[in-house]
Amino acid sequence: MSVIRVGDKEIQVGERETILDALLKAGFAVGNSCRIGACQSCLVRATVGTPPKDGQRGLKSTLQERGYFLSCITRGTVDLTVAIGEDEGMTTPAQIVDSTRLSSSVLRLRLRPDAPLAYRAGQFVQIVRGDGLVRSYSLASVPGLDDFLELHIRLVPDGRMSGWLAERPVGERLTIRGPAGDCFYVAGQPEQPLLLAATGTGLAPLVGILRDALSHGHTGPISLLHGSREAAGLYLTEELHTLAAQHPQVSFVASVIDGDAQALAPQRITVATMQDLTTALFPALAGWRVFLCGDPLIVNGMRRQVFMAGVSRKDILADAFVMAPVRPAATP
Repeated sequence: MSVIRVGDKEIQVGERETILDALLKAGFAVGNSCRIGACQSCLVRATVGTPPKDGQRGLKSTLQERGYFLSCITRGTVDLTVAIGEDEGMTTPAQIVDSTRLSSSVLRLRLRPDAPLAYRAGQFVQIVRGDGLVRSYSLASVPGLDDFLELHIRLVPDGRMSGWLAERPVGERLTIRGPAGDCFYVAGQPEQPLLLAATGTGLAPLVGILRDALSHGHTGPISLLHGSREAAGLYLTEELHTLAAQHPQVSFVASVIDGDAQALAPQRITVATMQDLTTALFPALAGWRVFLCGDPLIVNGMRRQVFMAGVSRKDILADAFVMAPVRPAATP
């Protein structure tokens, strides 16, 4: 049991309870999404006391030194005084410069930040709404090639953030936080084969990584796989086939997972799972670097699969920060 102080209020937190759950139960608005410490939307800052190191997992050293920690994975083991909603030096205002439907379920949002944002293609940023709602979105844009930040928003029925973003007009201003994430291309092995596999809007960071690799002169084969449970979930297919045609080392396959292949273009195929597709095309992957994005269950399955196919653990990169169902608050 520990005590968390916010202003003049004290909150009892059980040893098995997360600080996020305790804060939410006490009525404090704390951003949250993935609940696994990956999206970093639940950041709070300890102003008195030292947060557990486990609660600072994956944070930049500059944030750790300032006392920031991930409240969704930090349990009630130490007494702390915390500040909520402090974004000084962490947020950037940005303006919407383009809002386009790429499919019935995917919105492309392009933002131009007021100040240059130092990021890597494939990382993610968070959109912070005025009421405290936070969601994370990967970057499909490439620094040096684009003068905007490109996000692909999956339009969720009754989605609090996605529905709200779909209604924002060009010219409206938003607040972004970040970047974060370790899923990006690193130059130095231009001949190494790359496999990029995504489901849904997990395609966004892989588009950025693909373009970034090509801009760095990558010469090894680059294979991009995009899967969706429905044909409507596939997007940018023509643009990506055109890009592949322009670069002989690039191949692109769009696949409907456990779906109906009727009315699909000839280059699209139907398989039962993304694992089936990967196994059929790449039975051996020793020496490859693999980037995986999308549905966390599929990503976790493919992570095991490509490891068994010969990929070194250090060469399997993924940022599985996608939104998970909100769990009931833990009991002390």
